[in-house]
Amino acid sequence: MIAKLKAALHGPFGRYLVIGVSVYAFELVVIYVAQKLGANPVIAVGLSFWLGLMLSFLLQKLVTFRDHRMHHKVVFAQLAAVVGLVVFNFGFTIAVAKLLSDLVPAVVSRTLALGVTTIWNFYLYKTRIFKQSDELVY
Repeated sequence: MIAKLKAALHGPFGRYLVIGVSVYAFELVVIYVAQKLGANPVIAVGLSFWLGLMLSFLLQKLVTFRDHRMHHKVVFAQLAAVVGLVVFNFGFTIAVAKLLSDLVPAVVSRTLALGVTTIWNFYLYKTRIFKQSDELVY
C-alpha cells in the first residue's frame, strides 16, 4: 500500500496534486503576511491569487510535466493558455455554484467544481499546454 502511494506521488498526477496543495499553502501564507504588513483582505487575496498562479505555472511546467523549454514564444503561449484556462475555470465554478445554490451549500459546489477542474486541468496541461514535443498544440 505504501509502495503504491509512493509510486503514485512520483508520477505526474501525484506531483500535480502535491504542487497544487503546496501552492495553496503558499497562498495562505501570502494572505497572512500581506495582512500583517497592512494590506486589506481584498488586496491580500488578490496578491495571493496572482503570486500563486505564477508559482503554480512555473512548478507545474518545470516539476510536474518536466517541460524545460524556456524560449519566450513557448512560455508566453503556455502562460496565455493557462490564463485562458483559469478564466474558463472561474466561469465554470460560478455556473456550478449557481446551478447547485438551492441544492447544496456553497462549499460543496466549490469543492465539486474544484474536483472537476483539477481533472481537466491535468489532462490539458499534459496533452496540450506542457506537451513534450517541438510543436505547440492548442
